[in-house]
Amino acid sequence: MRPWTRLQDWATLIAGLFAALSPIWVSTTGQRDGYWALIILGALIVVSSLFSLGMPAVAATEWLAALFGVLLFVAPWVLSYTDRVGASWTSWVVGAIAVVLGGFTGYSLSGNRPGRQAIQH
Repeated sequence: MRPWTRLQDWATLIAGLFAALSPIWVSTTGQRDGYWALIILGALIVVSSLFSLGMPAVAATEWLAALFGVLLFVAPWVLSYTDRVGASWTSWVVGAIAVVLGGFTGYSLSGNRPGRQAIQH
């Protein structure tokens, strides 16, 4: 697979960018934890997506995007910002997108696709 061509990685990148920038337009007033969760976890999804796009032979980057998606999905409950509807729905939707695209792609490509390999030390 050629770098920078996988559509699912581009979609995950856009979703992560949406989450990272969402505190600009969603209310996180009084919820510093929610504010930072959206920015940091969104940025981590963006970074893992960039690595997936640039190095398509490394399967671990897909799993990282899925992991950050899980963390973003549970963040509204763990950090108690479910009362901020915009911020919590952004976390849930972007988290689900990252889990589905990253996890499904990582699962289906890691063992069944020639040329994909885990990070080796």
